[in-house]
Amino acid sequence: MKLQPSLALLVRRVPVALGILALLACISTQVLPARAQTTNPSFVRIIHASPEVGTADVFVDGAKLLSSFQFGTVTDYAAIPPGPHKVQIALVGKGIGASAITQTLAVSPGVAYTVAAIGTKATGLSLEVFIDNNLVAPGTAKLRVYHLSPNAGSINVATQGKTITSGVTYQQAGQYLALPQGSPTFNVIAPQVNTTLSISATLKTISVTSIFVVGMFNSTPKLELVLAQTTGLPGLPGTGSDPNVQPTSSQPLLPWLLGALACLLIGSNVLARRLTRVR
Repeated sequence: MKLQPSLALLVRRVPVALGILALLACISTQVLPARAQTTNPSFVRIIHASPEVGTADVFVDGAKLLSSFQFGTVTDYAAIPPGPHKVQIALVGKGIGASAITQTLAVSPGVAYTVAAIGTKATGLSLEVFIDNNLVAPGTAKLRVYHLSPNAGSINVATQGKTITSGVTYQQAGQYLALPQGSPTFNVIAPQVNTTLSISATLKTISVTSIFVVGMFNSTPKLELVLAQTTGLPGLPGTGSDPNVQPTSSQPLLPWLLGALACLLIGSNVLARRLTRVR
């Protein structure tokens, strides 16, 4: 008995159709994550650390972002589109035309930043940008110190009688420190002005604690420590604000899928030829 031509043709075409669908599915898994990655927002938080700028309004790209922003205040992270953004800071109620600080900042997708308004009229007013990398391992917390006091000299940080970071100068941030959970007291020591400031913090696992040194030694606003904590940012992989972790790629599956597709097509052609010879 001879196989009908239409059946033989079907045998050939079905695997081809299935192969095309499989290939399209594979391509979509490769392309879509890459496209999604390019649309990831940036994350920015702002701290007011400029001693000579009083309570202020903050404008981003001409629109008011913050109102009555007081010295020593740090915001939560906010998601913004990646790219360049014009940031302006003016005394409260004076309007954008009276901005004391105007600066354009370029932010990258999937990256978190701390932006500090710093400086004095003598040293110049500006925005200092820090890239935050807050990925923490399970069972540990993370700490970072930001030095934003213009006249305190370099600082050291100690806890439980042990120095954990030293030599951090103005406009710098210390390295991230992995610490166990607990409620330690941190001593920020400014040896050049013979001053020590202390602050207690509750360190929770899967969290990042920031200590900001702001203000002026022997002047106003006074030298002080500001504490901020975060446990993660929506849309970023991992914990905290790690800019380096990328979405898991399925690319290693591609060679295997293409190999399986090739075997399927070869096998279907052989099967079709044998069926057409059956009588």
